Amino acid sequence: MHRHPHVLNAASNLLGICFVLIGALKFTRSDATSFADETAWLSAALFLTSIVASYAAIRSNEANRLQNLTADIAFFGGVAMLALAMVITAVVL
Repeated sequence: MHRHPHVLNAASNLLGICFVLIGALKFTRSDATSFADETAWLSAALFLTSIVASYAAIRSNEANRLQNLTADIAFFGGVAMLALAMVITAVVL
């Protein structure tokens, strides 16, 4: 069975980084003063979408371009949102 490269591992790791960032903002009580936690939550949602689409593409027996495209777009959107959340966090802290 031929499998295309998937973003499942990277999206899973970056989802964990989103939760660390959200926890750090809560711990320092900086979540109320910026949009960094909301941006990180959006990033986490995009990474979760990427994880689900990537897993569905792996489990599928036929090549489904829509699942792969959804996983890729959600992954890159999550990376962009996570980078924005990190910039906001750096400015606030």
